[in-house]
Amino acid sequence: MTDTPTDTASRAAELLKGHRASIDRLDAILVYTLGERFKHTQAVGKLKATHDLPPSDPAREAAQIARLEDLAKEADLDPEFAKKFLNFIIAEVIQHHKSHQS
Repeated sequence: MTDTPTDTASRAAELLKGHRASIDRLDAILVYTLGERFKHTQAVGKLKATHDLPPSDPAREAAQIARLEDLAKEADLDPEFAKKFLNFIIAEVIQHHKSHQS
């Protein structure tokens, strides 16, 4: 017996529903993880401001980018995408750190 187009479409719809549910859960994990990360970077920014340290640490940032690129390769994620994503986060963190020093 062969599948009818309706059977195939129903199976595809169920698979799609499952993938979308996983994506939604992962999006929530990303948002909460970023929230937790920014709590720590805010604390770092306040600490830097209190001790008159520069808002940016280029050596650490370069090390973090290299580390993330390695992790991305291990996770089968495009390392260029990971690098762009971390650069975006770093730029935001530096802005927060600068605001603490004002």
